[in-house]
Amino acid sequence: MSSFPRPAAPGDNALTVPRPDNGPHTAGRYRPVSSYLAIAPPVSVVIPAMNEAENLPYVFKTLPDWIHEVVLVDGNSTDATVRVARELWPDVKVVGQRGKGKGDALISGFAACTGDIIVMIDADGSADGQEIVSYVSALVSGADFAKGSRFANGGGTDDMTPIRKLGNFVLCTVVNAKFGARYTDLCYGYNAFWRHCLDRITLDCTGFEVETLMNIRVVKAGLKVQEIPSHEYDRIHGVSNLRAVRDGLRVLRVILRERGVPRAARRRTRAVRPALPLPLAVHTGLTGPGVRQGEVS
Repeated sequence: MSSFPRPAAPGDNALTVPRPDNGPHTAGRYRPVSSYLAIAPPVSVVIPAMNEAENLPYVFKTLPDWIHEVVLVDGNSTDATVRVARELWPDVKVVGQRGKGKGDALISGFAACTGDIIVMIDADGSADGQEIVSYVSALVSGADFAKGSRFANGGGTDDMTPIRKLGNFVLCTVVNAKFGARYTDLCYGYNAFWRHCLDRITLDCTGFEVETLMNIRVVKAGLKVQEIPSHEYDRIHGVSNLRAVRDGLRVLRVILRERGVPRAARRRTRAVRPALPLPLAVHTGLTGPGVRQGEVS
């Protein structure tokens, strides 16, 4: 399915898009995602949740109506999480989590997705679903992985304590030095990527460290990463299962376990990487709100 962007036009569902490789290509149905952009690739949103019934109304009301599907991974909730999700989004796909931990939940959710683009978002109301358009814009402009950042220009956080900010900064610095990345944020759960990326990275952890593992392995796989400024709000109801020291140590173990990328290999990777295919993005003004142009890995 074509991933070329075009300006959104009310009432248009199909378009013959000139392709530089083999001539005209008739795309499938285009979904208008903003006043200036329509896309063909279906978008799946994965939401891991455990006892988040009170927060889901705030999460679902920010999700755009053009997304292809919502996959809710239920971590054996004892409240009305599943019922509320079905009331809010009747077509929601509910996946029962068999194991434990956020990493396990995301792996289960990714496996259930049918969209070409996968967005991962938390269920506590801290993320704004309206930012999804910025992530999708980056992907259809040529990125493989759109990585949310609270510390990129235009991002922010209401939720992080000083000790968590310090820990995130230190861990991010270590990852940049060891793997040749240029990240401004490391431990953030709002990301989007083409589904084919899952064929290039192996996810084999079960906890909150899954976000760090993904960020490391997309760099090691030579995928194009673009940071998206994002604002993290306070959790609305309930208490997070995140524990700064415990989970910080788990993140550190992941970083130490992964083999680093030699400097020579980083230079070779950058030298052979093709340029971002952006001509159509430039013509259509594809620079959605919050999208920071430029590659970070």
